[in-house]
Amino acid sequence: MVPIVWRSPDSPSYVLHCPDDACPPEGRSGIRARRTMKRLISIIVSLGILVLLYWKIDFARVIPALADSSLSWLVGSLAMVIPLTLLTSARLQQLMPRAHPLGFLEANRLILLASVLNLVLPSKMGDMAKSVFMADRGHLRGSLALSLVVFEKACDMLSLLVWCVFGLLLYPKKDGLFWTMTAVVMAGFIGLALLLGSKTFANICFDTGKRLAPGKIRAKIAVLHEAWIEMHGYFWKDKAQLLRIAANSLFIWFLHLVQIWMFTIALRASVPFMASLALSPLALLAGLLPLTFAGVGTRDAALVFFFHPYMSSPAAAALGILCTLRYILPALLGMPFIGKAIADLGGLKNLLGRRSTAISQ
Repeated sequence: MVPIVWRSPDSPSYVLHCPDDACPPEGRSGIRARRTMKRLISIIVSLGILVLLYWKIDFARVIPALADSSLSWLVGSLAMVIPLTLLTSARLQQLMPRAHPLGFLEANRLILLASVLNLVLPSKMGDMAKSVFMADRGHLRGSLALSLVVFEKACDMLSLLVWCVFGLLLYPKKDGLFWTMTAVVMAGFIGLALLLGSKTFANICFDTGKRLAPGKIRAKIAVLHEAWIEMHGYFWKDKAQLLRIAANSLFIWFLHLVQIWMFTIALRASVPFMASLALSPLALLAGLLPLTFAGVGTRDAALVFFFHPYMSSPAAAALGILCTLRYILPALLGMPFIGKAIADLGGLKNLLGRRSTAISQ
């Protein structure tokens, strides 16, 4: 275990967990209760959205939509989870410093562990927890591990926005709402690209966020700021490697969106590929909102809303179920590893305490 101490909102030292002699005033039980309440609220919100959605479209019509799907297309599209996991693991290997190579099997274990945690942590924070496993197993020091994962997730988001912008610009049925969404997505793409490409712009954004945010959020922004700046220094040293990683990320996300389009074919819907390329990322972005359990509910509602020109509401709801399976299947594959991994960290409460403050010396 790496010896790390608790950080307070005003402390310049950001750390991984709270030892017994340095707990915050509210105590461990208070922290656990707050986290439990947040997870409970996210589950309630997800269930509430699903109940409202299925009540409105009549859930009894969703099951026949799934039952009538093409078995060959369904199996083929779900099976894409395997190459996507392998490609993501290969990219994680590519991200590692040459002095700290990561084995392919270990990279797969880390990706699958993150998939398990993404089911229970908001906004895919299981990916951030991956840095804790990497630091604990001695692959990298904590700050570099967090920087690597931050860069990996930034590449994922940027790639998703690239395909979303591309699809929206060519989407044939744009109205005022879609022009607004296109502008918002393009603004997000430009902002994230500047954050990745300009250290000055990143400093301005993070410093502004720290000035405006309340204490607890300010501490988290400071952690991310430190990791982001270290990421800049590390990844921009080798621009050729940076381009290869960016190209791999674009390809991986292209395959993710192809998988969702294949789901629509399996459900016997006639969705043009370019329309799916534009609409699928919007639904995936909705699923990242930190309000629901693993994106369930918001992602389903977004799919029903965006795909209604091409699919019936029951079929679009069935598409939401298949999209959720995209996250459940890798998590099931990761289940055999999660028990030992969490035990090595001293339990789930230590992991949850470390996940958002994974910077150590």
